[in-house]
Amino acid sequence: MHQFNLGDSEEDFRVPDGGLHRPGAGELWHPTAALVVEIVSPGDETWQKLPFYAAHQVDEMLIVDSAERAVHWLALTGDEYRPIERSGLIDLGPSDLAEHIDWP
Repeated sequence: MHQFNLGDSEEDFRVPDGGLHRPGAGELWHPTAALVVEIVSPGDETWQKLPFYAAHQVDEMLIVDSAERAVHWLALTGDEYRPIERSGLIDLGPSDLAEHIDWP
């Protein structure tokens, strides 16, 4: 898992902490992703990025917040994200993942 550029150009993109790509994804600019991982850090704008990712048709978002010791897994439904109990992409859910994290 590594950071990558999600968007269409230098004028309009985001850099998630990681993700899963669909087959045929580009090397420099990824117009979309199957899953985006965001790790919340103090003062970041993770939750404000949801409309951008929805507009770029990212299927699922995984948000890890160590301050809250919480894992949020969201799926795109229409044009917005809603919480899910299990990923449609990998055999994992937020509570399963939270149990395996060595929280600070």
